[in-house]
Order: sequence, then structure tokens, then C-alpha cells
Amino acid sequence: MKIGILGVGYIGKSLSRKLAAAGHDVKVANSRGPETIEADVLATGARAVAATEAVKDVDVVILSIPLNRLPDIAPLIATVPAETVVVDTSNYYPARDTAIPAIEAGQVESLWAAEQLGRPIVKAWNAIGSGSLAEKGAPAGTTGRIAIPVAADDDTARAVGMALVEDTGFDGFDAGTLAQSWRQQPGAPAYCTDLTREEMPAALAAADAERLPKRRDLAVAIFAERAGDPKTNPDSDFGVRVSRLLFM
Repeated sequence: MKIGILGVGYIGKSLSRKLAAAGHDVKVANSRGPETIEADVLATGARAVAATEAVKDVDVVILSIPLNRLPDIAPLIATVPAETVVVDTSNYYPARDTAIPAIEAGQVESLWAAEQLGRPIVKAWNAIGSGSLAEKGAPAGTTGRIAIPVAADDDTARAVGMALVEDTGFDGFDAGTLAQSWRQQPGAPAYCTDLTREEMPAALAAADAERLPKRRDLAVAIFAERAGDPKTNPDSDFGVRVSRLLFM
């Protein structure tokens, strides 16, 4: 498939490398220009381009940017044909994104994102830590392979998202519609806990919407205290241990 990725942070970098290695035609862009994209992002065949080029003539656009920047790129996404699948990997963290009143009032993050972009989206790769995404992929059929929930309102778009998750080394798990995607938001039992396909249904079902924000913020405080910097991602094993302790 032809894929454009906007954002080459922790998640975007891994997606660029993994999807290009899987044989997809991948273009990547950031907000600072193609010349600023590091060579390791492109090591498996992805190409660095301007953001306007990344969304042209592609089957899928993947957004791997902070959630609060989605309104800024809405005009760019408006140029993308309706048949192009748009995948969002973001999560809401108030300390980073500033408070978003609608989400604070209970709106599902993915529904807010779709409103800002003015089009349907697929939610994928938001419920796995960047370390696990980079390090823990495995061939299909491997015992203990980690599953990643994928939500969308359109069945075909959701199937595309699940297939791409498989290509990154994880089991794509059908998590239903965007209205139910709060079950894979930060603080939920399925969020960054590295569960298998068999474990995922119970974790999604056990999510308690009212408890998610408090659990999310507790995890952020623990990670920041350990690292001394709230913007530093935890290593994969420590992150999973904390997430399982607090979210499950």
C-alpha cells in the first residue's frame, strides 16, 4: 500500500521503519521539513518528504502527532480524498496537550479527533507503548504475540488498520466503533499492558470510564518521577509493569 505518515516521534519512527520493511511504499513528514528527518527513520526504505507531499496519492495517512495539534493539520487532511483511510495514533494527556474541555467533560478522544479533522478516522497503535512497538513485534502465530486494538466506524477502514497492525508485528484486534474506543484510552486495562489476542476482550470489557483519568495521571506522575522529565517515555518493561499495576 501507499502510506503517508505525519510525525516521526517515538511511534511514527517505528511505524515508518516497520511498514517500509513490510514492503509498503512509505512517505514520512514532520513539521520542520524533510531535511530534518534522521537517517534511522528511513533505514528500511521510507522517504522523507514535505507534509503536503506525504498526503498525496496514498491509500492511508497515519497521524502520529500530539492530539492537540490535530486541529492545526485539519486543512491539510481536508485535501485528502474521502476514500483514503486516515489512522490516528494519538492520546490525550492534559499536561502536554493542555485541557480540552470536551474531552474533560467525557467526550471520547477519537470522536473529538474525528470532529477536528472533519472526517472518519481509524484509531490504532495508540494503546501500545513506544518501547513495546519498537521492540516486541513478532511473526503471526507466535505464542504470546501482543495484540493492538483497532477501532473505526467503517468496517473496511477498520480492516485496513488491522492488516497494517499485523504488518508491524502485532495481532490486530477488532475493537469496534469509535464510540467504544474509550476502552483503549490511557488508564484503561487494555492500554499499554501488552496483552494477547485472548486477553484483550476481557480487558476492553473491564474498562471503567470514570476511573481512566485518575489512573492515567498516576502513571504519568510515576514515569516523570522515575525519569526526572515528564516528556521522557519509560522503557518498555517498566512501562508495562506500571500500566498493569494501575490499569488492570
